[in-house]
Amino acid sequence: MTVRTLTLDGEPVSAREDETILDLCREHGVPLPTLCHLEGLSAVGACRLCLVEVKGSPRLQPACTLRAEEGMEITTSSDRLRRYRRQLVELLLAERSHVCAVCVANGRCELQEVAAAVGVDHVRYPYRHPVTALDASHPRFVLDQGRCILCTRCVRVCDEIEGAHTWDVAGRGAGARVVSDLASPWGRSDSCTACGKCVQVCPTGALFEQLQPAGGGVKRREFLTFRTRAREQGPWGR
Repeated sequence: MTVRTLTLDGEPVSAREDETILDLCREHGVPLPTLCHLEGLSAVGACRLCLVEVKGSPRLQPACTLRAEEGMEITTSSDRLRRYRRQLVELLLAERSHVCAVCVANGRCELQEVAAAVGVDHVRYPYRHPVTALDASHPRFVLDQGRCILCTRCVRVCDEIEGAHTWDVAGRGAGARVVSDLASPWGRSDSCTACGKCVQVCPTGALFEQLQPAGGGVKRREFLTFRTRAREQGPWGR
């Protein structure tokens, strides 16, 4: 396998040809915030929080989809990047109804963690307070659109791991919503297997189990490691 040599925050590092810059950062202990990325799922660069500067390129590029190339000079932390990440998190918080005190994910929310990591202590933008739906039609789970950040983890895990493809994104821009079975109520879905994988990978309180109290949402993602290893090694590890 070809090995590439590049510079990461001023330090020379080596990378495999199939490694992304995000892989490289995690390998070398360089912190990069992410919300859409989850090990075991495909990378889509949806949240844009892992953007980095590449010398010679005028554009910021997402580290989760950017492949390591020979001679690259990567900067992961600069005033420009810090301002950009803080702005992104503030916009996410202002876009929908993220009231942490009454959320099932309070204290275990990745959006909360990222907000603290990038230094968000207030939001400078007006809150939109959109009218969003709460779908409690499923006998086990609930979808709260007001807490969704459109990371598409639920879409990808349902498609790539469970193979049901119950979830998708409908609409554009501020009107985009995660929907099940062409926007039918979740409880009436013909494709949903009720496996709960989408609930476990959700980074916020948008998907949760029925009757969970505020702060009671514990995520269990061990299945992703198991399924990823099985996929790499062949059918069920053989």
